[in-house]
Amino acid sequence: MTDAATIAIVEDDDDIRCQLASYLEDEGFRVISLEGGAGLDRLIATGPRPNLVVLDWMLPGEDGLSICRRLREAGGPPVVMLTAKDEDIDRVLGLEMGADDYVSKPFSSRVLLARIRAVLRRANGAPAAAEAAAERLAVADLVVDLAGRAVTLGEPARDVPLTSAEYDLLHCFVTRPQRVLSRDQLLDWTRGRTADAFDRTIDVQVSRLRHKLDDAGSTASSLIKTVRNAGYILAAPVKAAP
Repeated sequence: MTDAATIAIVEDDDDIRCQLASYLEDEGFRVISLEGGAGLDRLIATGPRPNLVVLDWMLPGEDGLSICRRLREAGGPPVVMLTAKDEDIDRVLGLEMGADDYVSKPFSSRVLLARIRAVLRRANGAPAAAEAAAERLAVADLVVDLAGRAVTLGEPARDVPLTSAEYDLLHCFVTRPQRVLSRDQLLDWTRGRTADAFDRTIDVQVSRLRHKLDDAGSTASSLIKTVRNAGYILAAPVKAAP
């Protein structure tokens, strides 16, 4: 459960560390506050192992990028990086070093909380909860066969021909319905580490998916909505298909 998760905050600024720890504790998390990488290493070695690390980039001694890289190579907990750097190339570097998400200072505590919860859901496999419960999911007039990677429409069922990339994108939406999904998340889930962080082809793929569904006569095409400055959302419930 997210509310019982242990969060390690690695931040050398006393004010930020204390304020963030207090906020997260009020939200139901167990919080361990640390000033640098050495303390984090001891925590991971002796326990309790954190479920997630909020890691400052600019730390004295070993910086956050180096710590993040070591954590990823050792199979450590997921990382949300905090940094005053806000250039695209810095964001790319942080993600390439293994960060699961990235929040620029100054940041809203509520935004950071949302990012933490999203990363924990992914780490715990929660986005695939619908997938675990059923191998066939229904949304509007579509049925998505998760095991067979097939999409059908109507009754009697007609196949909806999708490319592999289009199916992967639809899979993301139907297993995470009624949630805003950022372009970065969609790129990561559909193309993984091979994705260029400057790549805007996710917009093209969403457009193609909408057109394919529309051409097939599905009402689901209108349910994939653009959220300005945020990403996309499947604005409809998903249920197990018979």
